[in-house]
Amino acid sequence: MARIVVFGAAGQIGRRITDEAIKRGHEVTAVEVDASRVKKLARKANAVEGDVTSRDTVQRLAQEADAVVVAVGGVDRPVHANAARTLVDVLPRLGEQAPLVVHVSSAGTLEDENGQRLVDSSDFPAAERKDALDQVDALDTYRGARGVRWAAIAPPPQNFGSGQRRGAYRTGVDHPVIDAQGQIGISTEDFAVAVIDEIEHPRNRNRRFTVGN
Repeated sequence: MARIVVFGAAGQIGRRITDEAIKRGHEVTAVEVDASRVKKLARKANAVEGDVTSRDTVQRLAQEADAVVVAVGGVDRPVHANAARTLVDVLPRLGEQAPLVVHVSSAGTLEDENGQRLVDSSDFPAAERKDALDQVDALDTYRGARGVRWAAIAPPPQNFGSGQRRGAYRTGVDHPVIDAQGQIGISTEDFAVAVIDEIEHPRNRNRRFTVGN
């Protein structure tokens, strides 16, 4: 059993991750910045109010954790990069007991067949660009960090939403995973499986990876 802190636990992705962790018997601290959302968290989780960009919150919750999952949704402020900066500032102070960080990234950080980041392409959704660029900054922050164990997991750029939990997926590193029919996608349920798998059996230490069916 692992002790897992999930920031953004009431969101579409965070809720799936929380449920998957509980299903596997892990001890989950489910965190939301908004007290009203805390009340909606899974009953079997230890629901608390907190902010992943607060050093005090991270210090308090990370001390007893084996893993910290960052699954916060995009907001007006650059929450992803600020979350990463907070974590890489606080966690090294915990020494060898510092938890693993698994950060839910953006498909925009992935690359096309020409090596261009998806967020930089002309057909990348304009409404998602600000959030994706924030995730790029977060990824750069992790990559430049010392004394932090982390993995960033990017969803596919298409067909990512609630669906069937198959419990199976394939992984990639820089490019979206494409199946035999040329399709890209994964359910949020199977994405959550991949997140908890990474916590139980880390295979992508200090890098960004992606998953798909």
